Amino acid sequence: MPLALILSSFVAASRIGGAAQQYVLAAHKIDPVLAPTVMFGRTPARGGKGEITPPDVFRRMLGDIEADALFGMVDLIITGHFSDPEQVEIAAGVIERVRDAERTGGNGGHRRPLVIVDPILGDAPKGLYVKYEVAEQVEKRLVPLADWITPNLWELGFLTDKPVETLAQARDAARALGRPALITSAPVGPGEIGLLYVDGDEAVLFAHPRQESAPSGTGDLVTASFGAGLVEGLAPRDAAHRAARAARMAVEAARAWRTTELPIIAIADRLANPDVEVRTQIL
Repeated sequence: MPLALILSSFVAASRIGGAAQQYVLAAHKIDPVLAPTVMFGRTPARGGKGEITPPDVFRRMLGDIEADALFGMVDLIITGHFSDPEQVEIAAGVIERVRDAERTGGNGGHRRPLVIVDPILGDAPKGLYVKYEVAEQVEKRLVPLADWITPNLWELGFLTDKPVETLAQARDAARALGRPALITSAPVGPGEIGLLYVDGDEAVLFAHPRQESAPSGTGDLVTASFGAGLVEGLAPRDAAHRAARAARMAVEAARAWRTTELPIIAIADRLANPDVEVRTQIL
């Protein structure tokens, strides 16, 4: 079975962050290993009071995972939320050690593990919601190590220090970073929301109707679904297309069932083949 290492948040009662990504990856038959950077009972957006994983605990936790010889079995690394710049440095070292580890197990003993960096830094209109030192370290240490990045529109602007308000600006900003990207909250016309796929050769928008309200965590779902597709051997554009369909399906299911959380478990058997479509536009 393929193996994914997630370095991100754990929120017990909410389908956000690394906790949500575990369920998405499991639905694709990918074994998830989560090393939490923070631990909450419920989302901080609803007043949850949690705790940052101290860097020395985070380091020991990852050391134990390495001691079990799991680094050589990792097919996918996803990085997400960090609350301390030292956590980011630890994560960068782990990525390097996973890539250097002797390949065994799920990836057939030869394939280089994929690294997806979701630079969870902030959003419009409030801006940064992590410490500036954390954002700086993510930009300096993790983005250069990434095979793919999955920022939202605001985060892309922060990383490139450029105004990003149009699809063309988003495409050009992603290419300026030198990393292929899947950009959430891409600017689309009224009534739609978009996911923008950008690599060195093409840029493709996947758009679908915007709901009046949507649960948090769609970006986390997109990142995990996209990573699962890459591990499964899908072409990156096809993996992005499926991730966009999965996000639409999850949001519409949440609305139909009147839940404030993404119903990832309830729709798990449909995540690998979402039964909704999205509008595709080549830039």
